[in-house]
Amino acid sequence: MIKSNASTILFLCFSYSLFLASIVHIVYLGEKKHDDPEATKKSHHELLFHLLGSKEAAKRSIVYSYRHGFSGFAARLSEAEAKSIAEFPEVVQVIPNTFLKLQTTRSWDFIGVHQNSPQNVLTENLGKGTIIGVIDTGVWPESKSFDDEGMAPIPSHWRGICQEGEKFNVTNCNKKLIGARWFRKGLIEETTKTESTEYASPRDAEGHGTHTASTAAGNFVNKASYRGLATGLARGGAPLAHLAIYKACWVDSRCSNADVLKAFDEAIHDGVDILSVSLGPEIPLFSYNDLRDSIAIGSFHATAKGITVVAAAGNSGPISQTVGNTAPWLITVAATTIDRAFPTAITLGNNQTFWGQSIDSGKHDHVFAGLTYSEQIALDPTDGSAKDCQLGSLNPTLAKGKMVVCFSTSDQQDIISASLAVLEAGGVGIIFAQFHMDGLASCGIPCVKVDYEVATQIITYIRRARSPTAKLSSPNTVIGKRMSPSVASFSSRGPSSLTPEILKPDVAAPGVDILAAYPSVYSNSSHGYAFLSGTSMACPHVAGIASLIKSVHKDWSPAAIRSALVTTASQIGTDGTYINAEGQNRKIADPFDIGGGQVNPNKAVDPGLIFNVTTEDYIQYICSLGYSTTSIIRLTKTKINCTQKSSPGMNLNLPSISIPNLKIAKTITAKRTVTNVGHFSSEYKAIVEAPPGIQMTVEPQILSFNSTNQNLSFKVSFYSTQNVQGSYKFGSLTWTDGKHLVRSPVAVRVIRFESYADI
Repeated sequence: MIKSNASTILFLCFSYSLFLASIVHIVYLGEKKHDDPEATKKSHHELLFHLLGSKEAAKRSIVYSYRHGFSGFAARLSEAEAKSIAEFPEVVQVIPNTFLKLQTTRSWDFIGVHQNSPQNVLTENLGKGTIIGVIDTGVWPESKSFDDEGMAPIPSHWRGICQEGEKFNVTNCNKKLIGARWFRKGLIEETTKTESTEYASPRDAEGHGTHTASTAAGNFVNKASYRGLATGLARGGAPLAHLAIYKACWVDSRCSNADVLKAFDEAIHDGVDILSVSLGPEIPLFSYNDLRDSIAIGSFHATAKGITVVAAAGNSGPISQTVGNTAPWLITVAATTIDRAFPTAITLGNNQTFWGQSIDSGKHDHVFAGLTYSEQIALDPTDGSAKDCQLGSLNPTLAKGKMVVCFSTSDQQDIISASLAVLEAGGVGIIFAQFHMDGLASCGIPCVKVDYEVATQIITYIRRARSPTAKLSSPNTVIGKRMSPSVASFSSRGPSSLTPEILKPDVAAPGVDILAAYPSVYSNSSHGYAFLSGTSMACPHVAGIASLIKSVHKDWSPAAIRSALVTTASQIGTDGTYINAEGQNRKIADPFDIGGGQVNPNKAVDPGLIFNVTTEDYIQYICSLGYSTTSIIRLTKTKINCTQKSSPGMNLNLPSISIPNLKIAKTITAKRTVTNVGHFSSEYKAIVEAPPGIQMTVEPQILSFNSTNQNLSFKVSFYSTQNVQGSYKFGSLTWTDGKHLVRSPVAVRVIRFESYADI
């Protein structure tokens, strides 16, 4: 028996070597000589028989027989065989098989994770063998994104279940969707409200969880689109990773801390490798040992077990100090735009054309309609609520059949609410002007978002014309024509209001108008895919990348993965200039907007150096926060010994440095240790970009690694050259060996008084 198996293995290896020697070639024969397809197919086999010398070889060689529109075939041929058959008189042409490029749904190609990248270690296995857990609103298992075609067997370390429930049974799980659980006991205890549209099961009634899960690890789906927009190949970042779903959030985005904690608990038991958590607290933040921050507590235990936890930064931007999920063991993700837009033409009755953006494909009827400005049709002219089209503010008699321009100057009104007001008043379309606010939405009537300049010119036309009219064209998908990325206007900003010595967010990733799977029962003609925006969408992008890295570096800790992401992230956009941060006023993005920068998966897999952090390091940091021993034990579930380390927060071995309280005429020194994960014999030199007004020195300035020492420490000292209290200033420290650039973002605030509140 053993000998037989060995022989089989040798035969397979020999056959495989022969297969490698032959590649698929297309043999074109021109017009068909036979009307009968079977006769044409037979002629192909005969041609190969004459080339290869046997019917068996011909049968093994042929891949396709083209026998309907024209005559030809695809076959596995060596280079010599291809040259030989090209000499046959009936052969028109022989060419090696090549690949056409699919037009992807973009965000993954935008950040460099391509489906077919030669010699790219990330795309060799695409997350194969890893398990991504998603704590969210559940999953719509029928989506093609969760098909298990091409998936490897379920990993042996998986210990989870496929929990049944309402309209969800074990057959909904497969090799892609390997497990699902649902938790609502905490929700039931906290509220008596029930939703008829909800499912008492892992099935997703809201859509958010389906979207995030498919973004992280959805399988390949060709020709995915939202009503014809953004058509291309839909896929997650780690399309060969397995998914485990933990439904702890319900309709109306209700997530009980008890349920979320239980989800973490079960995920740790089940054996997930990565956790994607697109939810979080709002300010004021609770301390990390407070059970009301279930994410901080649950993620601590997950991290201690080697599970990388990725969380959303929050959607309270562009206001500073609003970032959530600030625990140092989390990877906190900000949201950025991609290089895709949906321009929509607005043609006025005087033949002028202006441009806005819309995703309401199919709703625009391309005919002229009466055009009016909302203030001209106010129900109460003395009430300013008509300007931005608040509900009940428009005169139905004057609005009926009209396209209405609404002008919003605050963040209290959005295009969806305004469109409802126009629809309620009998309007047939809306042109909505707003200061820059990222993210598009579908409305009940045709709707287009424009900026103030365009809106002002349209309103000027309305005021001058006797009978103003306009028509809206259908939106188009345009890629690569806009500067990107930019930090999304809604993305929450640092510094952390709880622990400013921990620089947050860590990194940024695509989170604006992301196309991903969505429950088909709600998406109507969208074919089961929808656009959503938020740091919730950015979070699973990084979870997918973490899975890719984990599949390559199986022994890397969560801290190592976070370090690789932060130190290799980019601060430069597609136009070669610094990434901007959007808001009411555009500015250059700083570490409180994007952390280390926009994730760069291809560089993160080979970072050169990493900053590692142990569970004990985190415990000592928690000790430094002044929590009681009892509360720390409740958080860590371990015996603790709080040592008296100096400035443990500042010296926590993170890939970033934040100094929130540098006193005038005082020096603060932060210590870091790096581990070499590149060539064992490497020399790195320091490149210092000091924050303005700060003296920043590094000792030593050269790190020399050898076969016996792969861990080296250094110190970074900061001294203020200014004598007044100031705001945060930013810089960086980069280590380079000529190949790698290991960059740590730096934030420093100089204080003159003990109370350094920036008010």
